[in-house]
Amino acid sequence: MGKSKMSKVGRLLCMVLSMVLLAGCSSSNPKAGAGKKEQKEEQEQTEETSGEQADKSGSGEEGAPEVQEPTEEEKREAQIEELLGNMSLEDKVSQLFFVNPEALTGVGVAVQASDATRSAMESYPVGGVILFSANIENEEQLRTMTSNLHAYSKYPLFLGIDEEGGRVARIAGSGSIDVPVFPDMQEIGNTQDPEEAYRVGETIGRYVKELGFNVDFAPVADVASNPDNQVIGSRSFGSDAGLVSQMVAREVQGMQEQGVSASLKHFPGHGDTSEDSHAETAVSKKTADELRNMEFLPFKAGIEAGVDMVMIGHISVPAITGSDIPASLSEQIITGCLREELGDQGIVVTDSMSMGAIVNTYTSADAAVRALQAGCDMLLMPQDFQAARQAVLDAVKDSVLSEERLDESLRRIFRVKLRQQ
Repeated sequence: MGKSKMSKVGRLLCMVLSMVLLAGCSSSNPKAGAGKKEQKEEQEQTEETSGEQADKSGSGEEGAPEVQEPTEEEKREAQIEELLGNMSLEDKVSQLFFVNPEALTGVGVAVQASDATRSAMESYPVGGVILFSANIENEEQLRTMTSNLHAYSKYPLFLGIDEEGGRVARIAGSGSIDVPVFPDMQEIGNTQDPEEAYRVGETIGRYVKELGFNVDFAPVADVASNPDNQVIGSRSFGSDAGLVSQMVAREVQGMQEQGVSASLKHFPGHGDTSEDSHAETAVSKKTADELRNMEFLPFKAGIEAGVDMVMIGHISVPAITGSDIPASLSEQIITGCLREELGDQGIVVTDSMSMGAIVNTYTSADAAVRALQAGCDMLLMPQDFQAARQAVLDAVKDSVLSEERLDESLRRIFRVKLRQQ
């Protein structure tokens, strides 16, 4: 064979050998060519699964955590805890007092809320202010005064009035403001129609709210069982505890539907006393069972109707307490009877602490601390506001009262105040 022919054959053999080697390398790992394809398919499947899980999470399907929107009550409770956490002890103590404007400014009769009132409320942010007939001149003056009082208050303010109808009606009885006038509640009770009591509560609630008030110290829940009782008498719906209970419950509902807190008075029952607690100690001679079967019934009905407040009277009940201590200072009556037995979880406010039944025996300082120890939440009109406030402050600092005890009362107070807004 010639040299050129041999060269061509060699090149051909080399080409064949190269092809065989390449084929061998390729066939030695049959999955090598499919690797990228499978990886791509696995990645696509993973992405699809993740997308489905995201869709389930977004749609709230089973297995995904659901986010619950807090209720209005839960929001209020959180707001209350924030308030309490940021309040000074001095402010907490001030919030437990419900006073007349004269106690804040020292003026003879207040008919306006001026810069002096603003300054006093900054120093002593009381929980409530109560107005009387002497504070009312006309509608424009009253609206301006109540508006300013609310505006000057560091915290939501209770603004209260005694507007029962009949002979105790600070607004309707002023003669200078055009509002509906009702007779004594005895006449309403004589109709034996609870819807008439509802109409009283609804009507009074509407006009006191329009004038700037959010608390009415009414209705009278006392049963007029003693004909010698002149302090209650015709202010009561009557002498039948069952009828009085129905009337009280409906008036509470009518009033509170207008955004005004009703306050039942005067627990544990002033209707069977012959003395006037404005001047002296009033004594109920009834046994505990007799009270449960009569005097307690309208209060229980009002509590079940959702009343915001109950006023404690300065009435001695020796059959329960074993002494002449006023109910307003008695833990047995406030915590035992009212809270535990009747189930009241609302605000307990004292009757005026400047009445003879208190001041004839106790100092303002002593009475204030005793009332809170007994379970009261708010102290109405102590004779000496500054002395009473300082005594409560000192009692907390000296561990006679705990700050936690004050917070219990403040939670009840702010639950109502925040709900009114």
